Amino acid sequence: MNPADSHNPSRPAIPQPIRSDGAGNVDLGPRDVMRDRENPDMFVPPLTDNGLIPNLKFSFSDAHMQLNHGGWSREVTVRELPVATTLAGVNMSLTPGGVRELHWHQQAEWSYMLLGSARITAVDQNGRNFIADVGPGDLWYFPPGIPHSIQGLAEGCEFLLVFDDGSFSDLNTLSISDWFAHTPPEVLSANFGVPEAAFRSIPKEQVYIYQDQVPGPIQSQKIESPYGEIPLSFKHQLLAQPPLRTPGGSVRIVDSSNFPISRNIAAALVEIEPGAMRELHWHPNNDEWQYYLSGQGRMTVFGGNGDARTFNVRAGDVGYVPFAQGHYIQNTGTDTLWFLEMFRSDRFADVSLNQWMALTPRELVSSNLHVGPELMDALRKVKWPVVKYPDQSQGQTKKYKE
Repeated sequence: MNPADSHNPSRPAIPQPIRSDGAGNVDLGPRDVMRDRENPDMFVPPLTDNGLIPNLKFSFSDAHMQLNHGGWSREVTVRELPVATTLAGVNMSLTPGGVRELHWHQQAEWSYMLLGSARITAVDQNGRNFIADVGPGDLWYFPPGIPHSIQGLAEGCEFLLVFDDGSFSDLNTLSISDWFAHTPPEVLSANFGVPEAAFRSIPKEQVYIYQDQVPGPIQSQKIESPYGEIPLSFKHQLLAQPPLRTPGGSVRIVDSSNFPISRNIAAALVEIEPGAMRELHWHPNNDEWQYYLSGQGRMTVFGGNGDARTFNVRAGDVGYVPFAQGHYIQNTGTDTLWFLEMFRSDRFADVSLNQWMALTPRELVSSNLHVGPELMDALRKVKWPVVKYPDQSQGQTKKYKE
């Protein structure tokens, strides 16, 4: 550390692990100062943090990049985030014309399109086919065992894939090229009714991602199946879905109730404006797997028995909250914080601390917490997933009062 840095106004102050109450000491040893600046509430935890809650955050920026002609991928599984046993995520990009080859999984695949556009195809067990173009904010879902493909359109694309198994790896899937490469030519010949010479040029190993031409208009690629199209769409336009708006932000919930094919994964797209937070709550059905889309924030997780830990989060991070543990997410930046919360479940469910207290006998809550009318009168029977810090001079906006 250069002592002159603390006297140079052109350089930001180097953070030190010292809390405002004097706890801690300076760190003069080897350190990653940029990392410490990115994680101020992990470097200097709030006084309310306590106990041994495990790491609940991992950044895709720290994940291994798989580079191919046609695109790239990186993943966060239990290898990177051991606590995340219910879901795993893959961040993938495809060039214009780049193809995630024909393949299928033993796990369900749920996806959120981040940038650009892609064409997806699938065929179900009854021979009914599906082809659709997806753009920013669109979802797709393929049940386990359903074969499918993804191809970047004119501007290419980037998307998030989520699978209902924390141990999943996208590099260990069932691919058409891999199966062909490991099937004797005479068996392929018998299966397809063509000479063995027809398979002379097949790939020798899994292709995974490859470069191809940008496909033509979707109508030019339509193939009519004698069995018709799939009855439940594999695509859902999440951003076209009206949000639930509350002071400080909004939430869009998508699960099997409005995206019927999505039987294994439920999700919510959460918007938190500056000066707002995702309210104190928990989920009674499963662990929560998060992906941060933009902005920066702070998440604190309460695990019972006096355990609580705070994590700083930003775009590209994965967060995780174990089943039924209480938590909240604050926007700590000047831009809107957007993130996805996802669950291995067919339905989204959360329990609001505020609503629980409002619907419990008043005297019981008051005596339990030693609080008076100021808090009790402010409790809400209607759930607000996102709340805004109160304006101390004006109070809360009238139109949102019950």
